[in-house]
Amino acid sequence: MRRNHSTTPRTPRLLGSLLLVAAAGIVTLGAAPTARAAATPTPLDRVIPAPASVQPGGTPYRITRATGVRVDATPEVRRIGAYLTGILRPSTGYPLPLTDHGPGGGIRLHLAKGDYGAEGYRLHSDAAGLTLTASTPAGLFHGVQTLRQLLPAGVEKQTVQPGPWRIAGGTIEDRPRYAYRGAMLDVARHFFTVAQVERYIDQLALYKIDELHLHLSDDQGWRIAMDSWPRLAAYGGSTEVGGGQGGSYTQEQYREIVRYAASRYLEVVPEIDMPGHSNAALASYAQLNCDGVAPPLYTGTKVGFSSLCVPKKVTYDFADDVIRELAALTPGRYLHIGGDEARSTSHTDYVTFMDRVQPIVATYGKTVIGWHQLTGAHPAQGALAQYWGLDSTSAADKEQVVKAAQNGTGLILSPADRVYLDMKYTKDTKLGLTWAGLVEVRRSYDWDPGGYLPGVPASAIRGVEAPLWSETLKTSADIEYMAFPRLPGAAELGWSPAATHDWDTYKVRLAAQAPRWDALGIGYYRSPQVPWPAN
Repeated sequence: MRRNHSTTPRTPRLLGSLLLVAAAGIVTLGAAPTARAAATPTPLDRVIPAPASVQPGGTPYRITRATGVRVDATPEVRRIGAYLTGILRPSTGYPLPLTDHGPGGGIRLHLAKGDYGAEGYRLHSDAAGLTLTASTPAGLFHGVQTLRQLLPAGVEKQTVQPGPWRIAGGTIEDRPRYAYRGAMLDVARHFFTVAQVERYIDQLALYKIDELHLHLSDDQGWRIAMDSWPRLAAYGGSTEVGGGQGGSYTQEQYREIVRYAASRYLEVVPEIDMPGHSNAALASYAQLNCDGVAPPLYTGTKVGFSSLCVPKKVTYDFADDVIRELAALTPGRYLHIGGDEARSTSHTDYVTFMDRVQPIVATYGKTVIGWHQLTGAHPAQGALAQYWGLDSTSAADKEQVVKAAQNGTGLILSPADRVYLDMKYTKDTKLGLTWAGLVEVRRSYDWDPGGYLPGVPASAIRGVEAPLWSETLKTSADIEYMAFPRLPGAAELGWSPAATHDWDTYKVRLAAQAPRWDALGIGYYRSPQVPWPAN
């Protein structure tokens, strides 16, 4: 699913803080509009991901010094209100008092029963105020992200900006196409700190991503402390691609990432890649090798050479311990067991391994996710397969995946030549890899998950995930340069109705995001395919 190394890292940029808060309900922005002329507000359909339904019309709403934020009297809705005021107060300079009572108007956040689904929301704006309504906190939170994009980009800054702060009149009714809208960050090839991961979480949440897949182990590093196998992190996590210092998360640091993601309504999906991509584990414990000899630590970028010893009982003791500890640390539904590029494992051994490890995941209350090679074994009931094949992948390999989907295996689509964010944009961009081809912004956006694999039932497509492998990435600036501007497109593929999919209109909406990224300190690739505003 990846690889090859070569690049020059970009210079780190200022960290911009994207605070996101959890809660469901109605949000209403308050204060009477003034007569002073104001700039034309952002049209309701100029956001990413594209909303399901937009009905523009009526007088815009204007946030002023008199505006208040009224919330339901519940902790979750109040937290979302506090998150919203945390964004608005520094840039507007307004007090924006947060209350759970008082007159109507202003900004209102409210939970209510309705046809919103688990993550949908309704945003209504008129001269009297702005109201966000949802049936769950996640829906309300996603609505806040839409509201942010309807305000001028200066709202993201931490100093007072001139305004005016107007929201176009009308109504948005919105809900996602797919429940699984993911992004993967590879912390194994190069290690990223808690703060770096949390920065990326904030950026994901802005575009309604709800799954953070953390690639926690590979040949080059083991990144999570295991009490039962302490050398995995202490020794196996001590280096990284190129021979740098490496690093690993303590269990409390991992819990902090999980908590932070949850506060932005992202679920963490931890991955321990097995039986291949396992040199860090094999180097840490000799008994995991069939010959009982530990190989040296590995800091290169080749793949497919390592394998846990399938016939040994200790292999499954190891798998049970690691899965048990990781499951206890992770409140989310999923646990990813890898399973790709196990070229040093025979097919028979691969099937044996997967047949023994998948039930362990179920024992500890989690649903299995594996890379799509899992479909060559026996996917467990309810398992999800993550497809990373290319347009050029053989018909036989695709058919194997299609048959599994027809038999009930759910699919997460991550075609490498479309949404692998570590692929170079062009031959001249410095960061990234090229094994899956060059992936410019239009190519990453212009495909339909629903029709990508002919023969797959619509019900089998659970969503889209954009992986970011880190062979060539060392800093947050590197992450951002490769993720932006492609990440918002992947988010839209997962969220927006197929009927809204159109490159010509999307590229205009994408270009309009640039001032927001500038305000947030996000460095990005200025693709010539996008009509960026002049600097």
